[in-house]
Amino acid sequence: MRRLPQATDAETDSTDHSALRLMLSYVEAECLRMGATDAARHAALAASLMPETPKAPPPVTDQRILRRPRGARLH
Repeated sequence: MRRLPQATDAETDSTDHSALRLMLSYVEAECLRMGATDAARHAALAASLMPETPKAPPPVTDQRILRRPRGARLH
């Protein structure tokens, strides 16, 4: 299995981060629409506790990927 470049990982993390923020804002709006103000407040709190930018992935120091031998049992 090949390791994708770190730029792709960073883009994916950024996209996931944006999608999660969008989802939380949608949940907040829907909760308010239904009259569930406490749930809306929790969704807003969760969104506010998210860091502004996602953490950078740790640097890859070893390009080798450890694999189990083919046909090896898991348990």
